[in-house]
Amino acid sequence: MSMDGWIVFALFWVVFVTTPGPNAVNCISNGLAFGFVRALPGVLAILTQATAFMILSALGVTALLVAAPTAFLALKIAGALTLILLGIRGWLRAGDTVVLDEKPATHIYMHALAIATINPKSLAGYLAAFSQFVEPGVPIWTQMQVIMPTALTITALSYCSYTALGALMGRSALAAVFNIWVRRLLAVCFVIYGLLLGFSGLPG
Repeated sequence: MSMDGWIVFALFWVVFVTTPGPNAVNCISNGLAFGFVRALPGVLAILTQATAFMILSALGVTALLVAAPTAFLALKIAGALTLILLGIRGWLRAGDTVVLDEKPATHIYMHALAIATINPKSLAGYLAAFSQFVEPGVPIWTQMQVIMPTALTITALSYCSYTALGALMGRSALAAVFNIWVRRLLAVCFVIYGLLLGFSGLPG
């Protein structure tokens, strides 16, 4: 990958991972509920999913998934229902007292991994990255030595920032009332993302 190509890819990835989506909402929610340090397993889960999706994209598995509409439709419906249910549960539990040590790190990690994996933005983004920025004629794994560290570094910075934002909101002076409405807003976002996923088509 040339320097010009790397700059364009890095800028694309910054936009891709900083645009608010289910992962960002979940990071803010985790920071709000658990504090910054305890919420970091959620960021690790996103990095795990990103690594797996990049490897699968390089192997052509995501393209194969798009070529199998029935499989994609089943995954899409399951993901949409999951996000909607998370939103409904979040709304109903918005008024509950937040306990910082309520969930173990493994729960935070697996929950975030599930959200990251069913995120429709992920499949579309990785397909776009590999269709637009991978240079033909150059060994794919040679290019991955540049693509993966760049993407993972930007991803980590972005979602750590979202987690920190949630943690800061959790410490606000108006936390008692403010947190309830923020948690309800995040819940509504999950429902909206679920509906958008349910009515979305195949990524191009």
